[in-house]
Amino acid sequence: MQFRDLTRQYEVLKPQLDEAFAQVASSGGYIMGATVSELERKLASFVGVEHCVSCGNGTDALRLALEVWGIGPGDAVFVSDFSFFASAEVIVAVGATPIFVDVNARTFNMDVEDLEQKIRKVIDEGRLKPRVIEAVDLFGLPADHIRIREIADQYGMLVLEDGAQGFGGAIGQQRACSFGDIATTSFFPAKPLGCYGDGGAIFTRNAEWADLARSLRVHGKGNSKYDNVRIGCNSRLDTLQAAILLIKFDAFCNSELDAVSRVADAYTKALKGKVECPVIPEGFSSSWAQYTVRLKDSNQRIFIQQYLKDHDIPSMVYYPKPLHLQQAFSNLGVAPSSCPSTIALCNTVLSLPMHPYMRADEISLVSQTLLDALSSYASGNVKL
Repeated sequence: MQFRDLTRQYEVLKPQLDEAFAQVASSGGYIMGATVSELERKLASFVGVEHCVSCGNGTDALRLALEVWGIGPGDAVFVSDFSFFASAEVIVAVGATPIFVDVNARTFNMDVEDLEQKIRKVIDEGRLKPRVIEAVDLFGLPADHIRIREIADQYGMLVLEDGAQGFGGAIGQQRACSFGDIATTSFFPAKPLGCYGDGGAIFTRNAEWADLARSLRVHGKGNSKYDNVRIGCNSRLDTLQAAILLIKFDAFCNSELDAVSRVADAYTKALKGKVECPVIPEGFSSSWAQYTVRLKDSNQRIFIQQYLKDHDIPSMVYYPKPLHLQQAFSNLGVAPSSCPSTIALCNTVLSLPMHPYMRADEISLVSQTLLDALSSYASGNVKL
């Protein structure tokens, strides 16, 4: 069993994907071009914004967004503490200061009360200017963007929606990657919509920002790639990856979003009451980048994960360490206890195999093996 079975997806989509590979190979055009433009139009329409600017990966998308806004030294960017390193890495990369915000222990997303407290603290200290709220849509579930927008407006801040895992999720009828002033996503293979390498995209309603992002992604180009009007970077989406994404996007819309929701429902039906299952607030929908349960403590998790491994069932811990405790940020002087919910989650979360092509018997096997592991642990049959 694979944690996210991309091979099975390829087998289902093989005729269309193989044709796409061949067409790109025979076209002689391997960087940018009409295929990339078509993908950008379709993604923008799906999300519900005017502009999509593709780029080399999700990390670049975040950094380009901050560069579009001119974020740099003296600026504070408020970011979810429970996230992948890149969410905060890009803040430091542009010279700004990350302010780590705790998360809601049930949704795994930014705690809006802690956000507002930390904004006020930064204002009171007067060393940094609050500029951006970087809200992460974790595990497929959009953050509390309605409240986050209210806070941003109150303090005159911008919202950067980190939708690397959230693409396909929604609040009501509004889709993820449309809530931020700029939103980003990643097409890393294991993401809800993934390519066969690296890729990313920026979404915005602002034409000026979109044009600036298009310039920055190609060495700060002006009218042509040999007319360079600013310092940029090399972050273009390959034509082959765009062609793959066009095929996968059709499957994502037509079947995979519904299929992965059915997998999540089956897990919850089997496991509810035995472990803490993911919570989807009323009116929200998830694209289920991960199905993550909470266990009692780190010892129980160590035992459960090993038990699953012994039965050839993979599992993952997203994430074992809070961002504010990463060595790379040790010079920021953040108090170790500043995000208690994040610390608790890092010690107790466990993600189970999850993808749209899981069979019912596989879901049952994972669920029953997890229940057997819990029973074995409760009985005292524990070897750590």
